Amino acid sequence: MELFFREYGEVGNPQIVIMHGLLGSSRNWQAAAKDLAKKHHVFCLDLRNHGDSPAAEPHTYDAMMEDILEFMDENLDGRPVLIGHSMGGKLAMKIACEYPKAIRKLVVVDIHPHRYPNNHDDDFEGMRAVDLEGLESRTDAETDMIPHVPNWKMRKFLLTNLEKDRETGQFRWLVNLDAIVGGQRDIEANPLKPGDRYDGDALFIMGGKSRYFIKDKVPELREYFPASALEVIPESGHNPHFECRERFVEILAEFVG
Repeated sequence: MELFFREYGEVGNPQIVIMHGLLGSSRNWQAAAKDLAKKHHVFCLDLRNHGDSPAAEPHTYDAMMEDILEFMDENLDGRPVLIGHSMGGKLAMKIACEYPKAIRKLVVVDIHPHRYPNNHDDDFEGMRAVDLEGLESRTDAETDMIPHVPNWKMRKFLLTNLEKDRETGQFRWLVNLDAIVGGQRDIEANPLKPGDRYDGDALFIMGGKSRYFIKDKVPELREYFPASALEVIPESGHNPHFECRERFVEILAEFVG
């Protein structure tokens, strides 16, 4: 699995590997990565079935973990700070617990080691409602999605995955929707097992307005990550890396530095 990645910063600087969330891509992290690249060598990945990385089944945390370990073995010359957002955050937690010596520090963005059931079913229905063969514009695609995805911000986010071929004029989804839907129940689940533990430095950055931030679950973080710290950005939703980028990068830079 040769994952697509974007690379920022100078070779020789401390390394950072960033993993995006479900239906996202490395493009979502470009601005924050460029800020971090002032002092670090940053790799933003497209996970399998997303962005410009290959389509492959199954879409599970076990399979993605093997992809990341292979990427790090082939492209890095040391232990990186591993950063994961949402689905990527769950993946990062799993890697940290199962391969603690492979990373230097762990950063998890707006997700808990918790099951979030049926979280994207409506989004998938909205994407499948788009008639790609007869589609003439992105506006028409958004109209098709409205009955299933009433939130306009979420529609705009989903449409970042819609691409028009310059030669044929045909629209296509950048994500492998069938594989992702097939693995969705695994992705919703808590990837950690009872007794899993990472004793290294860990930071959880949560959005105060995010539905993924569950205050009652905060004590459980210490069970898996006894050396963890928690930072909440009160004005942010689920995507603090671009909703409140300046504050997010400030917190992150202090921790990874």
